[in-house]
Amino acid sequence: MVLIEFVRADSLVGDLYQPLSRRPRRNRRTPAMRASFQETNLSPGNFVYPLFIHEGEEDTPIGAMPGCYRLGWRHGLIEEVGKARDVGVNSVVLFPKVPDALKTPTGDEAYNDNGLVPRAIRLLKDKYPDLVIYTDVALDPYSSDGHDGIVREDGVILNDETVHQLCKQAVSQARAGADVVSPSDMMDGRVGAIRAALDAEGFQHVSIMSYTAKYASSFYGPFREALDSNPRFGDKKTYQMNPANYREALVELRADEAEGADILLVKPGLPYLDVIRLLRDNSPLPIAAYQVSGEYSMIKAGGVLKMIDEERVMMESLMCLRRAGADIILTYFALQAARCLCGEKR
Repeated sequence: MVLIEFVRADSLVGDLYQPLSRRPRRNRRTPAMRASFQETNLSPGNFVYPLFIHEGEEDTPIGAMPGCYRLGWRHGLIEEVGKARDVGVNSVVLFPKVPDALKTPTGDEAYNDNGLVPRAIRLLKDKYPDLVIYTDVALDPYSSDGHDGIVREDGVILNDETVHQLCKQAVSQARAGADVVSPSDMMDGRVGAIRAALDAEGFQHVSIMSYTAKYASSFYGPFREALDSNPRFGDKKTYQMNPANYREALVELRADEAEGADILLVKPGLPYLDVIRLLRDNSPLPIAAYQVSGEYSMIKAGGVLKMIDEERVMMESLMCLRRAGADIILTYFALQAARCLCGEKR
């Protein structure tokens, strides 16, 4: 047994050092050494920038999400995407604020080829042909009930009838020029049905990013304010996953892989690092993580109140999502974080 004598630091002499063969601190000694041995890296290319759009001309601030806006689709959207591209963020995902007059129980506006999202896609592709455009496939922005699916009279969310609508929505988005369609609805079998619908219309090149493990989370509140898409009644627990469940994510993963998903997504992000790692360890497919509105708003609020260093916490949170196994991160911090990575302070 080795006896170690502990003495005051100011009285240390050469022969009192611990006889350790392994000192991990040696590899942390200087900034250059820490950089050399860094296991996980973060770049603007890892980000997908979620953008809210509406029919108006003006950009409207979102109260619960400081720094985020409902962007006018003709001008504000183009300008924001230009800013993101300037710092290396070349992927966006679009979320529409649909006028109430266009919302119906079956969400038919979701597949209107001249609707807000298809028009925005065409405009963006005309301006930035190499921009990677992700779209959201779900009925909640278009539903008068505020649910991701069609609601039966007794309140049950109809699975197969909803999937029929989602297929038409995905094809409409692909027709407009979407690169990746992203079913976020959590209906059973929708990935396979959407894949078949896209292929039948000649869109074999369009990818599917499935919301594989989307939890019935309390972190979505600010997002629902942004789109005015709160459910008119009840909650989403019969189709979104139980936050208490871990193994169930493997069931969803295997179904999505078998049905032809190209990317698997976990939502929310930071509270579900274990689920991100679970998918990473069990699938060769790219893994995405969504740092959702509640995560964003809490960091922003903590920064405003001077309780945390907003920039440092932002960057650490994104690095943690990468470390857990996310190849791409959907984050409202995309522009701000990319500017930090590029050394800008704007």
